[in-house]
Amino acid sequence: MKKVIPHLVAPARLKAARFAGDDYGATDEPDWRGIDWSKHLHRVEIDGAEVNYVDIGEEGKDRPILFVHGLGGQWQNWLENIPRFAQSRRVVALDLPGFGLSGMPSEKISIEGYGQVLAEFGNQLDLNPAVVVGNSMGGFVAAELAICRPDSVERLLLVSSAGVSQMDVARRPILAVAKATGLVLNENIGQQKWLAGRPAFRHVVLSIVVRHPSMIRADMAYEGLIKGTAKPGFETALRACLEYDFRDRLPQIGCPALVIWGEKDAIIPVDDADTFVELIEGARKMVMEDTGHLPMVERAPTFNDTLQEFLEHDIAEGELEGELAEPRSGPRGEYRKTAEPAA
Repeated sequence: MKKVIPHLVAPARLKAARFAGDDYGATDEPDWRGIDWSKHLHRVEIDGAEVNYVDIGEEGKDRPILFVHGLGGQWQNWLENIPRFAQSRRVVALDLPGFGLSGMPSEKISIEGYGQVLAEFGNQLDLNPAVVVGNSMGGFVAAELAICRPDSVERLLLVSSAGVSQMDVARRPILAVAKATGLVLNENIGQQKWLAGRPAFRHVVLSIVVRHPSMIRADMAYEGLIKGTAKPGFETALRACLEYDFRDRLPQIGCPALVIWGEKDAIIPVDDADTFVELIEGARKMVMEDTGHLPMVERAPTFNDTLQEFLEHDIAEGELEGELAEPRSGPRGEYRKTAEPAA
């Protein structure tokens, strides 16, 4: 019998934010607010849909990074991460069809279809093979790409990725909850900015997504989290996530892989990280303490440090060599735990 929800993590109390640590909600350098993003926005047609994306940084000896957002997201989910890596390499982040400013695809949304979109996107922009970083549904799609088009992915980073326990969730209640959330976070820009600007309301609206919403700055809460909600592809994409099972194919992933999770993820259970590590040979895991579903937003400097270390590892016979660097620390001490690759 399928469960109504995959696990139960109670939202943090508003007052608990004071103990979150000094990297929670912190902005990394360079600050995304100092960039004229309009100069880096482009559109490309893929399978009949216009895909919106940001392309920043210069081509160099290092392979580009492709960031892939999750359900209800958009490229701005990565605002705290793109500037850091665009200093040394090309960085691209897209709005998947049906989200952000991208049009709906000509075919019904599916994980396989999104994987094909990423493959064609990489071909048209000459990204392949890229370092592919995906969050939630974006991790699901990124892993699908690594399975079906291994030549497109140099390294894979899965951040609180869908693709495991959603197959054990009852669909109807989850769809009902998703629709109810969409009614709260509609496309009214004025309402969205009003909600984002009030810590208490931010806490109510976003507490299932991030652990301490009041610690996320108002402009980031709006641009990076709230602005991408209530898009036409949401319900179909959610159904696609609930209906597609690729667990038996995960061992086909042959590139270096790192799995990052928030310890207090209220959307996808942290135990799923272990399943990914078990099924992907040589994969490593890092769990951020007191963190929710969006580690790259919640603890951006620490997340970026970890991604940088992952990019700098030497590769020998398909496995990672060496140890991940120590995390940044604050009043709470260490925020993350590392694990060795599965034997």
